[in-house]
Amino acid sequence: MSVSARITAVETVRPRVQPNLLFVLLHDVDGRTGLGEAFFGARAVESYLHETAAPALFALADPTPERAAAHLASYLGFQGGGVETRGNGAVDLALWDLLGQRAGLPLTRLLGGPCRDEIRVYNTCAGPGYVRDTTRQESANWGVAPGELEDLDAFLHRPGELAAELRTEGFTGMKVWPFDRAAERTNGHDIDRAELRDGLAVLTAIRESVGDELDLMVELHGLWDLRCATRLLRELARFDPLWVEDPIRPDAVGALARLAGDTAVPIATGETVTGRRGFAALLDAGVPSVATVDVQWTGGLTEARAVAALADVHGVPIAPHDCTGPVTFAAAVHLVCAVRNGLIQETVRAFLRTWYAELVTGLPMVADGMVTPGSAPGHGVALRADYRDVAEVTVSSR
Repeated sequence: MSVSARITAVETVRPRVQPNLLFVLLHDVDGRTGLGEAFFGARAVESYLHETAAPALFALADPTPERAAAHLASYLGFQGGGVETRGNGAVDLALWDLLGQRAGLPLTRLLGGPCRDEIRVYNTCAGPGYVRDTTRQESANWGVAPGELEDLDAFLHRPGELAAELRTEGFTGMKVWPFDRAAERTNGHDIDRAELRDGLAVLTAIRESVGDELDLMVELHGLWDLRCATRLLRELARFDPLWVEDPIRPDAVGALARLAGDTAVPIATGETVTGRRGFAALLDAGVPSVATVDVQWTGGLTEARAVAALADVHGVPIAPHDCTGPVTFAAAVHLVCAVRNGLIQETVRAFLRTWYAELVTGLPMVADGMVTPGSAPGHGVALRADYRDVAEVTVSSR
């Protein structure tokens, strides 16, 4: 076998079942294939990868994750989760996968762990078609449709029944977002009494159904201003949420710091924050009780583990984001099980049981409210051998 880890080809796959998803396959000189992915703006990320990232990777004799991250660092796009960051994050995930395959080790061991063999999960209550049609995070892109596992419609219209169902399955946590439409109506600057009452009724029904047997997370998607966020958190306090997520945009550090100082409700933030430098200001300001880092959007696993270490220095646990794709999910599970400050892992059962399973094999096992990282080398996820037969895809290579 060659000592070199040189990349010989970059291949991208866009599946029609989830148009926002882009798989990235890095082929090395020894015939191995590392799998990464990007989510949102798949066509734009694909163009960047073939036009910019691929030639840079081909020029490296030994593209380790750290070396490639430095080589691909862009003069533009490094302060946000734009095309360059998402593309580089996809490459980074694939390089870690290759590194694990060459070493014969799963990512948990490459990252210095495991610290634990399994970790608790919660269910984010989306449906199979959630954020599928556009790149916008809005109710028009919720993708609600009749059918099984339509957890978004369920939490809005039968939250108590859904909570009981999740508890029966073994889940000990669930996340809902019953205030988003109110925020859209006013651009987050006001909420009337009826909207507030309707949103709180969802949480009341959950608590009446399962009591405190389910931890409750409330997602606000960064849609509110400081005044309304303060009002909402004061109302939410009585439900004893495990956290309230992104009450204000995470780049509004000063406003978030004021909010955190004005409430005892734990605040989670970080899924759209880019890298250790993006998290540093939030952590220094004492904002997050929980860091919800996304291992792809933040720039890849290389950057995500740096974020985890930085959060640990500040006494903050991580709860990695997953509402994007199967490779990101697998890498997140390995990370949260490998670091000391791993708290809980997000899952979307509607994704795991539909389009994740339609496209890949080797997903981490979720059962009885826990997830276990795989023991296969790398992150363990691979495209199904028959993925071109079971899913309509567009393939490009360089």
